[in-house]
Amino acid sequence: QAELGLNEHHQNEVINYMRFARSKRGLRLKTVDSCFQDLKDSRLVEETFTVDEVTDMLDGLQTVVHSEVESELINTAYTNVLLLRQLFSQAEKWYLKLQTDISELENRELLEQVAEFEKSEFTSSSKKPSADLIKPKLAPLNEGGSELLNKEIARLQEENEKLKNRLKTIETQATSALDEKVKLEKSLKDLQMIQGDQKGDVNQDITELENKVAALKCQFEKTLNDSTANQKSLEENLVTTKHDLLKVQDQLSTAEKELEKKFQQTAAYRNMKEILMKKNEQIKELRRKLSKYVVLF
Repeated sequence: QAELGLNEHHQNEVINYMRFARSKRGLRLKTVDSCFQDLKDSRLVEETFTVDEVTDMLDGLQTVVHSEVESELINTAYTNVLLLRQLFSQAEKWYLKLQTDISELENRELLEQVAEFEKSEFTSSSKKPSADLIKPKLAPLNEGGSELLNKEIARLQEENEKLKNRLKTIETQATSALDEKVKLEKSLKDLQMIQGDQKGDVNQDITELENKVAALKCQFEKTLNDSTANQKSLEENLVTTKHDLLKVQDQLSTAEKELEKKFQQTAAYRNMKEILMKKNEQIKELRRKLSKYVVLF
């Protein structure tokens, strides 16, 4: 017996589908045969036909057969889509993503293997369908599905434990917060009672504080006035100092002029002036002699 490389359950599912496909193919072939038989019964009643008549009969037969074959191919494609939909729906329940390889649908070796499998399953007239083939299963739980289910159950149990632990933590925090609230309320009441007792003292302290602020304000105003007077005095002293400075500068300038005048009247100054005049005359004479030599050369 040829095998498809599947487990027993899946192989039985394949056999169910092949039986369905064979029955549909048989019905469609009978329909095609009936098209030819109808042509024989309705049109082939004479012994001779013209070329046009034969062409017309063949065209009509071609149209009918073409329609039947096309309808069967379309129906087969839609049937395959529904079959894939069932498989994908079952896979999605287990969070699986199935993949198909369209190129393998034209693999000649695999097609021959399927043909051999069909031949071995359906050509024997003595072979009877098993109970698994008669009773279809919509959503079988194979080993892989059980493993995924166990994993999902374990994951949910783990999340449930985490949620329980978190709930306990939240309850503990809520209890602590409630106790803290009671303590704060008690502390607030005690504080209110203390404030009621100390209210008179507080008013007295406020009055004393206001008096101190008023005294400080008066002292600040007095200090500010004194500072203003000092500033005015400093400005007046500054103006006086500036005038004195200008006066001293003028006196220094006059003294310098008088000193220079007295120096010019001294013998040393006159001798130096005469020496400078003689030196100037000598320089002029040397320049005249130098200009003559330059002209000669």
